Amino acid sequence: MSSTLETLEISTSETPSAAVIWMHGLGADGSDFVPIVKELDLSGCPGIRFVFPSAPAIPVTINNGYVMPAWYDILTTDLVRREDEAGLRKSQADIEALIAEQIALGIAADKIVLAGFSQGCAMTLQTGLRYPQKLAGLMCLSGYLPLNDKIAAERHAANQHTPIFQAHGRADPVVLVNHAEMSRDLLLQLGYSVEWHEYMMQHSVCAEEVADIGNWLRRVLA
Repeated sequence: MSSTLETLEISTSETPSAAVIWMHGLGADGSDFVPIVKELDLSGCPGIRFVFPSAPAIPVTINNGYVMPAWYDILTTDLVRREDEAGLRKSQADIEALIAEQIALGIAADKIVLAGFSQGCAMTLQTGLRYPQKLAGLMCLSGYLPLNDKIAAERHAANQHTPIFQAHGRADPVVLVNHAEMSRDLLLQLGYSVEWHEYMMQHSVCAEEVADIGNWLRRVLA
């Protein structure tokens, strides 16, 4: 299975043995988080291939049908009351294909981190919790758990003990912090290991968060 998504890639060595697949948020593209790589302290980590896919451009209901890069349609400001389940599952298959590509290139599944911001965070959880092989970790930035009424039945035991890094801005006006907290609490109820971080920021990334991401990546990929 090969992915149809366009990607940008950065490797920290000529022979990477780990990978981070990092999904952007609504309206952005694969270039959005590329600059953060050089800000991460990855000392002690193996060589890492960072893969930044771009979502397809689709009409987004909440933005009056404007066509933009999106992993799935957003139907309401509530985010979870009505969800684009078909879109979520299509993007899940695309991300699973990216994982398969990294495995085919010689990187073990348990050395692959899924990461994402906002919609990309939702796709990290949508894909990672259902993935049938153990992954290294799930990095969840400024987002939430989609299809939360289905996860208990659909999750795969392979990633029951996979570390989850969840970070959010206290003043986030796009994905309210209580949405993230509800996702965190459900994950904890289901027995997942969640490392929760919150920062005095809006729907963005801050320097303190970047430092915490580096610390976490060194732990899960060391």
